[in-house]
Amino acid sequence: MSHSAHLFSLRIAHALTEACVKDKYSFKRFGQDLLAGLTVGIIAIPLAMALAIASGVAPQYGLYTAIVGGFIIAMSGGSRYSVSGPTAAFVVLLYPIAQQFGLAGLLIATVMSGMILVGMATLRLGRLILYIPESVTLGFTAGIGVVIATLQLKDFFGLEIAHMPEQYLAKLMALAQALPSVHLPSLLVASATLATMLLWPKLKTPVPVHLPAIILGTILALVLNAMGADIETIGTRFHYQLSDGTTGMGIPAVLPSFEWPWLQAGANGQAFQFNLATFQALLPAAFAIAMLGAIESLLCAVVLDGMTGKRHSANSELLGQGIGNIITPFFGGIPATAAIARSAANVKAGAQSPIAAMIHAIVVLFGLVALAGVLAYLPMSAMAALLLVVAWNMSEAHKALHLVKTAPTSDIMVFVSCFSLTVIFDMVIAISVGIILAALLFMKEIAEMTRLYDISTNKRYVDQELPADWAVLKINGPLFFAAADRIFSEIASLTEDKQVIVLYLDGVSILDAGGLAALTKLIEKCKANKTKLIIADLQFQPIRTLARAKIQPIEGVLKFYSTLREAMAEAPVITQQTEITADKQTQ
Repeated sequence: MSHSAHLFSLRIAHALTEACVKDKYSFKRFGQDLLAGLTVGIIAIPLAMALAIASGVAPQYGLYTAIVGGFIIAMSGGSRYSVSGPTAAFVVLLYPIAQQFGLAGLLIATVMSGMILVGMATLRLGRLILYIPESVTLGFTAGIGVVIATLQLKDFFGLEIAHMPEQYLAKLMALAQALPSVHLPSLLVASATLATMLLWPKLKTPVPVHLPAIILGTILALVLNAMGADIETIGTRFHYQLSDGTTGMGIPAVLPSFEWPWLQAGANGQAFQFNLATFQALLPAAFAIAMLGAIESLLCAVVLDGMTGKRHSANSELLGQGIGNIITPFFGGIPATAAIARSAANVKAGAQSPIAAMIHAIVVLFGLVALAGVLAYLPMSAMAALLLVVAWNMSEAHKALHLVKTAPTSDIMVFVSCFSLTVIFDMVIAISVGIILAALLFMKEIAEMTRLYDISTNKRYVDQELPADWAVLKINGPLFFAAADRIFSEIASLTEDKQVIVLYLDGVSILDAGGLAALTKLIEKCKANKTKLIIADLQFQPIRTLARAKIQPIEGVLKFYSTLREAMAEAPVITQQTEITADKQTQ
């Protein structure tokens, strides 16, 4: 399969088939996948719980996402090494949905986003997602990092805030007002967890940093709670009730089970009303989830391709992401997409195929069933410290700083706009404005590159003396709507003084509808002023555009030549005809 065909192919379980069938899977490679799956699974357990909490739902729903979504997407997707589950990028989107519509609304929005992803895969839009400028992606990821970090400050400091406002500036005000209520034991646990996460990598051990950090934070919280510190944990904040009436603290040690998403709890525990109005209200959120999931998963796949030298199938990856997000909510899972941090850890741990990510899901399942009682002791302040590091890593501050220092002004404007809008408003607005602004600025720059040159006396192009009423003009650059009016208006101003205008268009690669309209106006202007317009050396796309518009030579007004030399060879003939016509008019 060629590179282009590979990129645009669409096949379910593309990566699994290539890794296990085409590359002849072996027991040795399975052993490497097993080790990688165990490593990433251990990392994923606390992360999945923390991200679910940050998204506004109970921690077990994050585990359900890693289990069901992580397994299905790995099995059906197009990237060999991607590990999918709840990610930090989704937090900014999911938290307001969970607050407004409850768990049921969030799950229905997830199903809708999965359908959109499948539609995008079917339309072969996988590669188009990657055309989003880096200034846009860095802007919204940095903004997401700031918002996530802000949301963790309440638990990090153990602040007493009854209700966190929706607006970002109001959040900052609420945090500032609550600072006198800082809970020192919670702050101590959070600081110890954060310090461990920052210092542990310097030991260069194979043990993932999240594990010792969470263990240390939990042990410290247990000791302080035994001394009467009252540090909040997952067990004290979250409670559950099973179908048989059994209640408990923390998370239930049961397998994720099938349940219709609309039968889950709505906002404030009320019954969810699924109707046309609710569907319409959730549709923009679903689209935003699908777009962000597509961007995150495909950027992750590109990063992994660079690390491994393998190639992913963009459309098959979108298909896998779509299938996973359609099925997962029926088992209580929230939106899932590929996570760069976990996927990179997967590669570094020696993963050979999607089976490693599938094993990771099984490890999380084992953790849910066997360790639910232990997980209830995880302190909320330690989870907040964990997410602070996640937020910092996803913000890619070093890349953002490099962009601000070295990028053109237009890219910096786009970055600042996306960052500010993500923080102050929301990511949907930020991405929309960012892409539109980037496109407009790009078109402006490209339009400014289209130039008009008078080469009438340039011996490199015109090796003969031309009459004074002749002008030979060369256009360099695309003649699209943003540039064509300016260029052809400059040419039109010459029609009052010149009898013949030659347009040398070998440097024009594109002529769009706007350019065609501007050219048509110029032809009419030439006809009105009795100026002859000669067009020479057209490239293929402009020829095709003119042919489709049925622009043909007009006697005495418009002529076409295949080369500038042929057009110049006609100069004496045209000059003579012009003089004869002028003499007849005088007589």
